[in-house]
Amino acid sequence: MSAQEEARTVADDLRELGVRPGGPLLVHSSLSSMGWVEGGPAAVIDGLKAALGDEGTLLLPALSYEFVSAHSPVFDVRTTPSCVGAITETFRTTPGVSRSLHPTHSVCAIGPLTEEMLEGHHLDDTPVGPRSPFRRLRDQDGQILMLGCGLGPNTSMHGVEELSEPPYLFLPRPVEYTLIDHGGAEIPHTGRRHAFVGYRQRYDRVEGLMSAPDLRSGRVHGAPSWLIEAPALWEVAADTIARDTYHFVEAVR
Repeated sequence: MSAQEEARTVADDLRELGVRPGGPLLVHSSLSSMGWVEGGPAAVIDGLKAALGDEGTLLLPALSYEFVSAHSPVFDVRTTPSCVGAITETFRTTPGVSRSLHPTHSVCAIGPLTEEMLEGHHLDDTPVGPRSPFRRLRDQDGQILMLGCGLGPNTSMHGVEELSEPPYLFLPRPVEYTLIDHGGAEIPHTGRRHAFVGYRQRYDRVEGLMSAPDLRSGRVHGAPSWLIEAPALWEVAADTIARDTYHFVEAVR
């Protein structure tokens, strides 16, 4: 099968799962879960773009928390790599793709809503605040695709937690970063950093709280995948945390 045929297979599977053409789609991904893909990450990205069409906006996280910290506090939007998989790193370096300016939780995007989704991310003092693409995805009636990676690594859930700031969420002191923008200018940034000391995330528990059409499951190129309606996720998860602060984490013993 050629790379073009692989991309068509991915696009067909995504449409079958319920991806809306023309809508914003945020994708968390695991390339290895998809088996051999001729054309590699680029073919998967082509399939994602084909499913959305020319009017759609594709977003992938380019998280860099493994590389940018209090001990290594410089984030260069042009060169700091993503630490969340081959598909995200390939997307980050694809011509025409833009990236939000944030030291640990940047997002890359291509499509008509790119500027609206990414602009001003660095003005938040938290990773998934009101100006983050994750929050804006909710406000744009977007969808979240968990492509072969399970329901656990859902960064939007951090944004839900930030609404109420449960005790486990943040480190006690903010971190001083230096951001380097697309033109090479240095921008000081003070940001609060997620902690989860003594706890592990259990965002997979949303499966017991949501059902179709807000949460749908299927396979994309053989990989078990889930499609989530972002507004519904935020509503259900926020209501759940209001009743049970620790519902989406468990203590590490």
